[in-house]
Amino acid sequence: MLIVIVGPTAVGKTELSLLLAGLLPVEVVSADSTQVYRGLDIGTDKVDPATRRRIPHHLIDIRDPDEPYSVADFRRDATAAIQAICRRGRYPVLVGGTGYYVTALLRGYDFEPVPPDPGLRRRLEEEYEKLGPEALHRRLAAVDPQRAAAIHPRDRKRLVRALEIWHQTGRPPSQFAPPRSGPLAFAARCYGLTAQREDVYRAIARRVDRQLARGLVEEVRRLLEAGYDTRLPALQALGYKEIAAYLRGEYDLAEARRRLIRNTRHYAKRQWTWFRHQLPEVRWFDRREWTLPQVARFIAAEVEALAPSGKVRAPEAPARDDPGQAPAPGR
Repeated sequence: MLIVIVGPTAVGKTELSLLLAGLLPVEVVSADSTQVYRGLDIGTDKVDPATRRRIPHHLIDIRDPDEPYSVADFRRDATAAIQAICRRGRYPVLVGGTGYYVTALLRGYDFEPVPPDPGLRRRLEEEYEKLGPEALHRRLAAVDPQRAAAIHPRDRKRLVRALEIWHQTGRPPSQFAPPRSGPLAFAARCYGLTAQREDVYRAIARRVDRQLARGLVEEVRRLLEAGYDTRLPALQALGYKEIAAYLRGEYDLAEARRRLIRNTRHYAKRQWTWFRHQLPEVRWFDRREWTLPQVARFIAAEVEALAPSGKVRAPEAPARDDPGQAPAPGR
């Protein structure tokens, strides 16, 4: 069985996964599109190496910042990791906030219907550089508001790919997204953490301050001194693009902090929207009503009840008449 933990950034997903590891034999599979990159540690809030030695984590530090990594790569790698964890008699726990990664894996996204068009992609990338990200994002929003809402204007790779699909097919890219209903590609139980928006926003501000205190500026400086281009998708991630602009002298550190907090809040809003719409199977826990240890105990008890023999069940598609998840606890 696959355990899935989702929710907006800074809500406590990582801490919950570590608490769960104290109750069940688990290994964690990261569903974070930035933690795959080596050297992006502080800005992505990676679990420290000592904890990762104690509790195995997968799909962290598997690419250099200038190496491409796509959602199709993630689906392949995550599937292999989940299957291997189950063969070892342990529970895989998928943790992350990159909604597109999570739903592509769980819904079995078919990546082949619209093959790449290198010439068209090159032209769109040139327009991105010439006209700016906001212009292309407005273009996508005009033809597919749903997909535009899930893509940050500066996420060049996904923005260009969405427009590429539109130009090739004349259909909104969201029509090719994973379906919102039907059986999941794995026998999975999906759990989500949520909280009042203002509580999440305060947690975001505290996390940004911790990142700065831990050396986020120095981390970004090292990446730039190593020769990595700020236009790389890895360095367009939250925390890296804001600090890189500060290091270029575009604004002071206080403004970099303000922008990072603002942009992370916007990202959290998109995460809420994505998971609510794309994964109705999620059983939500409100942090106002549930502590993280309580949530961990609830999940462990439910998972153990579903595997009474004590054996970990290998992932498999649920039956078509699966009634789905129960209503959210405490709501």
